[in-house]
Amino acid sequence: KLYKQYKKSSYKLYEDPRVTKVGKFIRKHSIDEIPQFVNVLKGEMSIVGPRAYFPDELEEQQEKYPQTKKLVKEMLTVKPGITGYWQVTGRSEVNFDKRIEMDAFYARKRSIGLDILILIKTPWAMISGRGAV
Repeated sequence: KLYKQYKKSSYKLYEDPRVTKVGKFIRKHSIDEIPQFVNVLKGEMSIVGPRAYFPDELEEQQEKYPQTKKLVKEMLTVKPGITGYWQVTGRSEVNFDKRIEMDAFYARKRSIGLDILILIKTPWAMISGRGAV
């Protein structure tokens, strides 16, 4: 039942009954992202880049938003990141199609300057918890 709700709500569960108050705090402030630095050290991820998606999530969301297929291909040309353009521009308040547009924009325009801008905005996104699920 929860998985169906999770898939129906664009792979986000609002008010997940399994999450404690401590867990909500950890998620809201992105503390749960810290272990991903191991993946950065292994060369599997970047600090800044598009968000990684589950393959079935990408497939289902592209069926829901067919206009994103080309953008997904662009996004997949770069390593996923711990933080990225859409994560500092609304987080979970942004629908899949807009997230993919932002991730494809990042893939096309990525630069040291854009990475620095995203890194500067990341602490505020984490502290404020705005748009976090």
